[in-house]
Amino acid sequence: MTPALVLLAGLLAAAVPPGTGYEVARATAAPSALLAAEEAAWAGTRAIEWGPPTYATRFRAAWSDEGLFLRFDATDPSPWHTMTRRDEHLWDEEVVEIFLDPDRTGRDYYELEVNPANVVCDLRMVSPWPDKKGDIDWNLAGLETRVHARGTDGGAPGWTVTAFLPWRGLRSLPSASKVALPPKPGDAWRFNVFRIERPGGKASPEKDAVFAAWSPPSVQSFHDAGAFRDLVFVGASR
Repeated sequence: MTPALVLLAGLLAAAVPPGTGYEVARATAAPSALLAAEEAAWAGTRAIEWGPPTYATRFRAAWSDEGLFLRFDATDPSPWHTMTRRDEHLWDEEVVEIFLDPDRTGRDYYELEVNPANVVCDLRMVSPWPDKKGDIDWNLAGLETRVHARGTDGGAPGWTVTAFLPWRGLRSLPSASKVALPPKPGDAWRFNVFRIERPGGKASPEKDAVFAAWSPPSVQSFHDAGAFRDLVFVGASR
């Protein structure tokens, strides 16, 4: 685990009480409005936030009979990237990430990463740390993502990611084949969300790198299944 990750794990452990999960509300807006990051479309969804203020990340989610909608708002004064092809090793640059563990086993879970240029890396994680294995050739069929610039109206600079994960695409994920799709209200998966920020830029990507997890891992990797928390599908906005 890098020094930055160790530091953030210590700082954030107190911010995420043990047993805390996330309730995913039913979507009440059109998919196009959710993917466009319209604030009215995301009203009523719960927000969680983590990381240092300069690089704070905010996450929200909603679900429908068709799939799961995700939103990340990343505060970032100078986002950057060099990678432009799907399934490149985006974690070596700047990304937001989510791990989804439908059957709660910590195996065969879904990993999605998106960078500031809307380049995607997604894969099936066969097993977590310490025997970390992934199938990067597995892609979620029907996945849609968008990236929107922030700060043009005088607000905090950064970037917003929205994504749509269709249930029909998730059906081929081994862990998702064991659960109801679409989920039923009250169903609980496991998940975690992350942010990698590299303020050193293209010239020095390792300098002062920040590895921030909403639920901090206790091992030398984000892929700590023991740090995953409940993702509970509820029937209405709260």
